[in-house]
Amino acid sequence: MSQPENDEETRCAAYLKAVGDPHRIRIVRALQHGALSVSDLAELLDQEIGVVSHHLRVLYHADIVQTRREGKYIYYSLNDQFLAAGRRRQNRVLDFGCCRLDVGETSTD
Repeated sequence: MSQPENDEETRCAAYLKAVGDPHRIRIVRALQHGALSVSDLAELLDQEIGVVSHHLRVLYHADIVQTRREGKYIYYSLNDQFLAAGRRRQNRVLDFGCCRLDVGETSTD
C-alpha cells in the first residue's frame, strides 16, 4: 500500500475515532445550530463541565471543532471545513473528505 493512501486512511480513522463516542455525537449535534461555550453545552446536555471539556478537547484535537474567544469565554463550533457540503442539509453532514457522516436531527429532550 502506498504512503499517501495510508496517510488518508489514518486521518479518516482519527476523525471517526473522535466522533465514535455517544457524548461526542451529542456535542456535535448540539453544535449544529451554532457556537456554544463549555458551560452552555454542559447545561444543555446535563453533563459535568469537566466531562464536556474532555470531549471537546478530543474533538478539537481531531480538528472537528474550532474555537473563538469572546472575553473570558471560549465558544466552540463545528469546523467550517467539514460543513461545506452539508450546509444544504442544515449542517447534518460532516464531510471529512474520506467519508461523510450524517449526524441526524438534533434532539430537544
